[in-house]
Amino acid sequence: MADVKKKATRESYGEALTELAEQYPELVVLDADLAAATKTGIFKKAYPERFFDCGIAEANMMGVAAGLAASGMIPFASTFAMFAAGRAYEIVRNSIGYPHLNVKIGATHAGISVGEDGATHQCNEDIALMRTIPGMTVIVPCDDVEAKAAVKAAIVHDGPVYMRFGRLAAPILNDPETYQFALGKGVTLRDGTDITIVAAGLMVAEALDAAEMLAAEGISARVINIHTIKPLDKALICKAAKETGCIVTVEEHSIIGGLGSAVADCVTECCPVPVHKIGVQDEFGHSGPAADLLKEFGLSAEHIAEVIRESLKL
Repeated sequence: MADVKKKATRESYGEALTELAEQYPELVVLDADLAAATKTGIFKKAYPERFFDCGIAEANMMGVAAGLAASGMIPFASTFAMFAAGRAYEIVRNSIGYPHLNVKIGATHAGISVGEDGATHQCNEDIALMRTIPGMTVIVPCDDVEAKAAVKAAIVHDGPVYMRFGRLAAPILNDPETYQFALGKGVTLRDGTDITIVAAGLMVAEALDAAEMLAAEGISARVINIHTIKPLDKALICKAAKETGCIVTVEEHSIIGGLGSAVADCVTECCPVPVHKIGVQDEFGHSGPAADLLKEFGLSAEHIAEVIRESLKL
């Protein structure tokens, strides 16, 4: 996909907030002293009176967001995923999740592709943490178009939402003129009969590239983009399991508790088939160029294709 235009979904997040602000006057944005990195600075410049810098105090920011939501506002609390899901977890659980408040969490710089920031900032556990909070919606958009649509869907949805955005530029796969986003509904990007690849976020483009490689070898791989991890599109997953007989999940997240675990849970209930999980193993990341790290941790089209070849031999 060398010729495809690329854009980081964190940029899409900041732009979407700004584009939607006039339509939703109750929308306010909070940030934990990272507006330049999370791109909420775009919103701050356009609507300074509706932007609140809470400083490097992420747990407190979530509490402020809860208070604003309880007052009828729609707050978007923004910071790095490691701090939004990790440092502030208890406040998100008890002050936002438990009372089911209308807080939206914009978590940027997630996963291994944070690159040089290293293990302390490469949050590969956030989806697992957020999935366990009752009533929390979890969205992992794959590109600019989907990220902007996700922000709009989050505003309309009544209840807490966790949105995961990336630092690294991602290929733009969707057409803004035709793309339709629906919470809890996956998207079949490519049909196939031999195996299904279920991917999310940055890995959707890699899954499509892997499917193209395999097609040249006579292997027909279906590719599904699961942008909403919770609630999961169980009907689509079960249909794919029944029709292709094997599933490979791909995520820029730990293989424990994320997309792969959600898909495996689903499949065991409706149509038990082999599920092979590609993601970060039970280990921490380390500092390095994002592109190199993705390959090192097996998050590449080449590795996906290799796993599928081995899976079909079993």
